[in-house]
Amino acid sequence: MGPQNQTSASEFILLGLSEKPEHEPVLFSLFLCMYVVTVVGNLLIILAISTDSHLHTPMYFFLANLSLVDFCLATNTVPKMLVNIQTRSKSISYPCCLTQMYFFHFFGIMDSVLIAVMAYDRFVAICHPLHYSTIMSPRLCGLLVGGPWVYSCFISLTHILLMARLVFCGNNELPHYFCDLTPLLRLSCTDTTVNKIFVLIVAGMVIATPFVCILASYARIIVAIMKVPSVGGRKKAFSTCSSHLSVVVLFYGTTIGVYLCPSSVRTAVKEKASAVMYTAVTPMLNPFIYSLRNRDLKGALQKLINRKISASS
Repeated sequence: MGPQNQTSASEFILLGLSEKPEHEPVLFSLFLCMYVVTVVGNLLIILAISTDSHLHTPMYFFLANLSLVDFCLATNTVPKMLVNIQTRSKSISYPCCLTQMYFFHFFGIMDSVLIAVMAYDRFVAICHPLHYSTIMSPRLCGLLVGGPWVYSCFISLTHILLMARLVFCGNNELPHYFCDLTPLLRLSCTDTTVNKIFVLIVAGMVIATPFVCILASYARIIVAIMKVPSVGGRKKAFSTCSSHLSVVVLFYGTTIGVYLCPSSVRTAVKEKASAVMYTAVTPMLNPFIYSLRNRDLKGALQKLINRKISASS
């Protein structure tokens, strides 16, 4: 069939996490609980940091932005899946699909870059403590956060423009619970070479490069910590990094498997499992990871909750 006779699909069918109807009530309850915890946890982190003047430091400024991005990333994918399960309607229009894909990449790139920025912040704090306030100035912090927002917008928009040129003339069933790039490319009946090359380039820029920078930062951090003479000092330095390292393992462990592993070892099930990790599980766990291991943040959260309880009573 020639290109002139091809008509692109006007909608896609999101097959979801499971094609068995008996699994849907369990999935709905599970992901609804996860989403509620994600929303409450991340919004509490943002409120605690914004209302406590003791937390107006670069580290908590980056954490507040990470919580905002995690909240938006989960909101972009999970509610649509919940609505599809509840209404038993799995269709999504082509424009809505592209919109969801845009914001998924936008917030996903922001997540990756912010985690790398937080690693740099820990590197400066531990390796150059005397110059920390000078290096991590408000201007630099603004650039380290504002720059990724502009960068993410440009990359995500390029993805969508490249996707808009493709034609989908055959099967419109997407074996996923949201409009992700890789499964969509498999459905296209036109040449996707340019798209795949751009995916690899972007994956290198927003996944591999930040990950290498994080490894380099922590290599320097470990060397600096091992030079600390007291055991208590080393333990305190390690504790300030452990929360961030947990997030690094959760996020990059799944995204690298999806976007940088050869397509021959990827399956639809593995892609969906990885997507659940970085769109639902990681945004849900981040508030717990940071708050449970951070005395200042726990104190701010306790004060915020006590203030709300006093106001309501």
